[in-house]
Amino acid sequence: MDFTELGIKQEIVKALSEEDIIEPTDIQIKVIPQIKSGHDIIAMSKTGSGKTIAFGSSILDNIKTGQGVQILIVVPVRELAEQVAREIRKLTKYFKLYTTVVYGGVSLQPQEFHIRKADIVVGTPGRLVDHLSRRSLDLSKIKVIVLDEADKMSTMGFIEDIEIILKATPKNRQTLLFGATISDDIAKLKNHYMKSPVVIRSQPHVEESYLNQFYYDVDIKEKFSMLVHLIKKENPKLAIVFCSTRRNADLTARNLIKNDIDAQVIHGGMSQNKRLNVINGFHKGKPHVLVATAIAARGLDIKNVTHIFNYSVPKNPEEYVHQIGRTARAGKSGKAITLLSSNDHSFFSAVLQKYPIKILKLPREEFKRVYFDVGRRDFDYRSGFNKPRRHNNLHRRN
Repeated sequence: MDFTELGIKQEIVKALSEEDIIEPTDIQIKVIPQIKSGHDIIAMSKTGSGKTIAFGSSILDNIKTGQGVQILIVVPVRELAEQVAREIRKLTKYFKLYTTVVYGGVSLQPQEFHIRKADIVVGTPGRLVDHLSRRSLDLSKIKVIVLDEADKMSTMGFIEDIEIILKATPKNRQTLLFGATISDDIAKLKNHYMKSPVVIRSQPHVEESYLNQFYYDVDIKEKFSMLVHLIKKENPKLAIVFCSTRRNADLTARNLIKNDIDAQVIHGGMSQNKRLNVINGFHKGKPHVLVATAIAARGLDIKNVTHIFNYSVPKNPEEYVHQIGRTARAGKSGKAITLLSSNDHSFFSAVLQKYPIKILKLPREEFKRVYFDVGRRDFDYRSGFNKPRRHNNLHRRN
C-alpha cells in the first residue's frame, strides 16, 4: 500500500517522495483513513512510529489559507514543537499554508506577529495558555486539534492547561490524541472532550529483532572511564548518551571532548538557537556523539543513530523505552548499552518488571581509567576519588 491508496493529496505524496518516504508505516495505514473520515482518535503509538506524518498528511483537506488558525498541534516540549513544525512545513510545501511554532523561553511579541498570519500553530501547553490569556491566540476557528505525546504532557502536569485549550476550541472540532499509554488523565480527556474516539494500536516502530540491548555493572567511580572505553570500542556512526540532569550532561560532554571524542550537549538550559544548531549538526554527523537529557531529546527524529548509551537509568520505565527507541528504526539495526552503578539498580529493575524485554548482561572488561574533571580543584576523577583537601587554616597566621 502507498500514500495515494490512502487518499493522500498528490501534493503531499510528492513532498513525501522528495524526503524518500514512499511506503506508509503501520500507524499511518491505521490512522490516516480514520482521520480522513472525520473520527476522533486515540492512537497508541511510540516515538519514531511516523505519527507526525500520519496526522500531518491527513488533516489538510478542509483548511483554507487566510481564515485564521484552523489546526492546533499541542506537544510537551520545545524540541518536539520545532520538530513537528518542521515536518508540517515539509508536508505543506506545495500549499499556501502558514505554520508557526510557539513555546516558552522566548519573547511573546514575535510569536504574536506570526500567530496573526498562521493557519497552523504548533505549541507547548503553557505558552499556548499564555497567548490565550493575552487574547493573541484565537481558537474559535479550530477544525482539528492534535494532542501529541499526551501521556508525556500528563506526567509533566499539563492536563489543566490542555483542558483550558480544549475549552477554547469549537465543540465540533476533530480531536486526535497520540500517546504511548492511556493514563487516568487521558481517560478523563477522552470522556469529557472527545466524541466516540476510535482507539488504534500500532506495532512498535523500533523492532526488537533489530535492537540489541546490553548492560554492564560498573562501579560509579569507574563509570565515565567505561563510557569512554565503550564509545571508542564501538566507534558508533551516531550515538546518543543519556544523562539524568543538565549538569551531568554538561560535565559528561565536556569530559568526552577532553578524551578526544567528538561530542556536544543538548538540554533545556541552553538557548533555543544553540540547541537547534546542535541538532542540525548531529543530523549531519557533526558531532557524532550527542549527550542529552531525556526531555531535551524527546521528539527528535534523527535517522541512522546506531548506538544509545544510558549513562544513567531514568526513574520512569517509559522513559527508558523512549530512550532506546532512538535507534533501530525503519528496519535498521541498533545497539543500546546501559551502564549500571549502585544507584541505578532499582530503576533498572522497574524497567524489567514493566516490559518483557531481553537485556543481556556483559562481563566486565579491562579499560583505561581516565580523569573526570568536575571543575573543582579538590576533585581528581581518575577513578572517581576525591583528592584530600589542603587545610590551609592550619597555616593561617594569627
